[in-house]
Amino acid sequence: MVAFGKKLKDRQIQEWQGYYINYKLMKKKVKQYGNQIKAGALDRRTVLKDFSRMLDNQIERIVLFMLEQQGVLASRISELNKQQDSLQEQPDISKIAELREAYRDVGRDLLKLLFFVEINAIGLRKILKKFDKRFGYRFTDYYVKTRANHPYSQLQQVFKHVGLGAVVGAISRNLADLQDRQGSYLSIYDQPSLPLQDSVVDSMRAAVDRLSHSTNFLNFLAQHALIMQEEFPTPVEEQVDDQRYHFMSLLLNLANTFLYMVNTYIIVPTADDYSMSLGAAATVCGIVIGAMAVAQIFSSVYFSAWSNRSYFRPLVFSSIILFVGNVMYALAYDLHSIPVLLLGRVFCGLGSARAVNRRYISDCVPLKIRMQASAGFVSASALGMACGPALAGLLQTNFKIYKFTFNQDTLPGWLMAFAWLIYLIWLWISFREPANEIEVNNGPQEPANNVENDALEKGVAQPLLLKVEDNQQDDENDQEYDESEEAPEESRQPANSLADAYRLLTPSVKVQLLIYFMLKYAMEILLSESSVVTTYYFGWSTGTVAIFLACLGLTVLPINVVVGSYISNMFEDRQILLASEIIVFLGILGSFHVVIPYSVPQYVISGLIMFVAAEVLEGVNLSLLSRVMSSRLSRGTYNGGLLSTEAGTIARVIADVTITLAGYLGQSRLLNVTLLPSLLICLGSIIATCSTYNTLY
Repeated sequence: MVAFGKKLKDRQIQEWQGYYINYKLMKKKVKQYGNQIKAGALDRRTVLKDFSRMLDNQIERIVLFMLEQQGVLASRISELNKQQDSLQEQPDISKIAELREAYRDVGRDLLKLLFFVEINAIGLRKILKKFDKRFGYRFTDYYVKTRANHPYSQLQQVFKHVGLGAVVGAISRNLADLQDRQGSYLSIYDQPSLPLQDSVVDSMRAAVDRLSHSTNFLNFLAQHALIMQEEFPTPVEEQVDDQRYHFMSLLLNLANTFLYMVNTYIIVPTADDYSMSLGAAATVCGIVIGAMAVAQIFSSVYFSAWSNRSYFRPLVFSSIILFVGNVMYALAYDLHSIPVLLLGRVFCGLGSARAVNRRYISDCVPLKIRMQASAGFVSASALGMACGPALAGLLQTNFKIYKFTFNQDTLPGWLMAFAWLIYLIWLWISFREPANEIEVNNGPQEPANNVENDALEKGVAQPLLLKVEDNQQDDENDQEYDESEEAPEESRQPANSLADAYRLLTPSVKVQLLIYFMLKYAMEILLSESSVVTTYYFGWSTGTVAIFLACLGLTVLPINVVVGSYISNMFEDRQILLASEIIVFLGILGSFHVVIPYSVPQYVISGLIMFVAAEVLEGVNLSLLSRVMSSRLSRGTYNGGLLSTEAGTIARVIADVTITLAGYLGQSRLLNVTLLPSLLICLGSIIATCSTYNTLY
């Protein structure tokens, strides 16, 4: 990737150059401080004081300029309002059109100001991180807390644009009023029956949404999906997105995600009963459930590679394979064949197109709605997880048609086969293959002003504090930036293999993947053995198990609302991460059957605590992972989403195998034997988190 200093220079608005953060100067100062401390010329206290004063001066210059520009915009709106008042007495369509365009010009200048703040916020965050990394001191915590909470805080202006909301509201209201007035003259371009549709207003709203309370939840869900984005969106990328995006195709990808999660969990309440009806032990359910995850390890790779060339064909293939797999799963009962049962689940795993779903959102959905689409991906997964067991609880019947049996064991297979057939027809009719991606060369660029106007017309499409770090070029390399040089071309390329991707992982990223492995292992143990454990200890029926699992699934979205909208505003992500790990540990510990008779309250409460904490942990963990993972892993076959998927899938496979192997020791020992590895892995992840705690942001 190109160094951040080069990016900052290229993205600056020319006439505002003197008001941007002087990133190059501050980077040099950080290096000088390091050399002077080594030479004994400065002590740490002097460095902190001097650097704080320098930051204060930089931020003050940015804020004063921002307030000055905000005042200019307010004055222009005030003058336009006077013109609008005069038009109320003598309406003139041509003047109304001119006035609307004048308001839109103010809106474009407002977007320039928002983009100005965005770039400065990124530069400020990156120089703070560089300082912490160079000196091993948590200066960022001190600086942000002391400045952000002060009654005269200027940092608040940078991070929250205090006051700009009024300017946005004034422009939006007046444009809406003028649109209605022009519509009253029956213009073919503005119809009063339609809602306000204006690209500038849409762009402003997209920028303001990221500052609203509700955006925290969407951002949290988007990170939960680990759909990574580049730090600086270019106008060319935005143009590509608009050409490739198709709403129905996005909806089909979300439907695929939902159906696949239903397919995964619909068999969990009845897998043990199905295994016993075919002459196997109840604990073979672990292998039956895990066979799908085993195949998914391989399918994730080839689907990710396939999505480089097409989205439609992988989805068609996925639907056909899942249809065949579910039919085989259902027929295994009448064939009285465990191999057919397992093969059916393997086919279902081979049809896992979640990598395609992620890639479609990442590559084809415009930046201005990508966060919502990512949140939809997570919501569809959560809803499918809840609906799967719930549907299994409703399929309590038993009848035959010709030679085919339809009961609680086979109906999940028949139902999902029918669902995938309907989906395949819908896919064939409605999906639109995205246009080929436009090649972005590194040759001569458009004039700076044209680039700025194009980008601003599209809107400020990313949060102010963007998450993806350029670990390879800027944050891990302290060499001075030479304006005449750019990073080598190969440093911009995505990883070409799993080994290449693994080499890009820093120690903190490896810890995050270990945490993800741990939580998926613990959740899979809880869910997959629930039917066997509850039948053995409590005599629960299939319907009761289904209700329990559905209730667990229904906690996902409410918990994400609480964490994304409230808890994440009160605590640092790393604090939430460590606290969640400890709570998961306590939930696992409370699930052991030790001396007292095992009771329903102990199992349900401990399981609920563990599951909820694991859900919180998953979201926060992926949020941190998206920040520290190399930007080279944001695209290509071997991307960050694939790595996290593989880590979670391998954890599920090992958990399901553990359940089956533990079954040979008897059902009385199954619970404790399967919980022990979960406890040890969780303890290991807590220790690893503590060891890298200061490197987490």
